[in-house]
Parts: sequence; C-alpha cells; structure tokens
Amino acid sequence: MSIAGIAAAAAVVGIVGIFVGLFLGVAGIRFKVETDEREEKVLSALPGNNCGGCGYPGCSGLAAAIVKGEAPVNGCPVGGEAVGRAIGEIMGVDAGESRRMTAFVHCQGDCDKAATDYDYYGAKDCRMMSFVPGGGPKTCNSGCLGFGTCVQVCPFDAIHVVNGVALVDREKCKACGKCVQVCPKHLISLIPYEAKTAAACSSTDKGPVTAKACKTGCVGCGICVRSCPEGAVKVESFHAVIDQEKCTGCGICEEKCPKKAIVRLSGAK
Repeated sequence: MSIAGIAAAAAVVGIVGIFVGLFLGVAGIRFKVETDEREEKVLSALPGNNCGGCGYPGCSGLAAAIVKGEAPVNGCPVGGEAVGRAIGEIMGVDAGESRRMTAFVHCQGDCDKAATDYDYYGAKDCRMMSFVPGGGPKTCNSGCLGFGTCVQVCPFDAIHVVNGVALVDREKCKACGKCVQVCPKHLISLIPYEAKTAAACSSTDKGPVTAKACKTGCVGCGICVRSCPEGAVKVESFHAVIDQEKCTGCGICEEKCPKKAIVRLSGAK
C-alpha cells in the first residue's frame, strides 16, 4: 500500500474518531442524569455494610431513597441513632430518637433439652429441612434446627449455634434482620435491646405434645398470664408471647413459669 493510501486511511480513522467523540460528548450532556450532591454525603455517612436490613438494595439504595424522601433519615438499623443524626443534619431535618433493637431466638431446644426422632447426616442447611421427614430430626416441629443457616447470613458474626440451638450475641447484633428473614421456622424476631425478659419457645403444639418434645417447651398453661401485673403476657398458638411495650422486666413471669420457657436476657438488670 502506498504512503498516500496509508495517510488517507489514517485520516478517515481520525475523522471517524473525532465524530464519535463529539457524538458521545453531546450525548453525555444531553442525557446526563443529575445527581443530588446530598446523596453522596448521605452515602458517605452510612456504615457501608450493604446488609439490606433497611429494606433497600444496599447503602446506595437507602441513600437515594432518603434524598427522595422515600425513607426516613434514621432508616439504617446498623448505624443506629448516631448515623441517623448525621444524616438528619445533611438533610436538614430532625432524626428523632432511634430505638436499638436486637435479634432473639425464641427457642431453647438444644441437644440436652430437645428430643429427636432420628439422626440426620444430610446437608447442614435449615432451609433444606422442608424436604426431609418431619421437617427435621427434632421431635418439636417448631424448634431450632441448629444447622446454622442464620449464622451463614449474619454479616456481623452475631449469631452462633451452641449445643444445637442458635444464640444471638446482643452486643454484636445490628438488627439487620437477615437471620429473621432466613429462618424457615420463623423463630427469630427483633426485640428492643433494653428488653429484660423474652419467651424462649415458639411451639404451636398443645401442651402435652410440647412437653414430650422439649424439657423447656412452653405448654401454654397461662400461669405467666395470670401472674403478670402489667398484662404484658398472653398465650397465642399454645405458647407465651410477651408484649415488650408493656413489660417492665419485673421477672415474675420468669419465676412462675414451671417449664422455664421465659428467660432473663443476658445483660439485663
């Protein structure tokens, strides 16, 4: 190929490149998406765990929702009140008070207290138990399976399986709710960090059946209901439920419970 041909080809490529560059530049200006600078500030104030506990796809999703007014400034359960205040200052609003929450496993059916129907040697995933006989090896069909699916999804190392039942470290828990969502038995809930007592059983079987399945299973006798001076305890689906808004932590229900299915929470005074 002659020098003139090479020069012509280079010129054509250069002209095409310039045209494409101009086109992309104009398109970039024409279709530019304006971003509220507050969104970046809010995102930088968030902890960056991207746990999804706020209900949005990561911290960036929550930041965008806060700026649009679709989410509260204290919507991050991990950051808590401090982060809520910081974001409130960015948005120019009062964040209000945030209540610290923590996860709690409503079951005490460990290897020493819970009866079993058979030995299981399959996949260690609680979600797989819907495919095995009886919904798992434990006699109580409502009890913790102890295979640690909640442990696997916790981004804060706040929950562990101890002697066959999941336990939450309240100091590490950030109340992101991932363990709540993944538990197939629906045994985990978020309760106030300052809660003093909680019902540690979710059995939906009648008393005699529960008593055979677990040494500390709630039999729905109602002694706790009758003993509570605040009316904070009731029996639903054959097990005790504590209304934490009414509970004063007097401990009477814990003392009166014949099966010790109501427990004093770690660190509570």
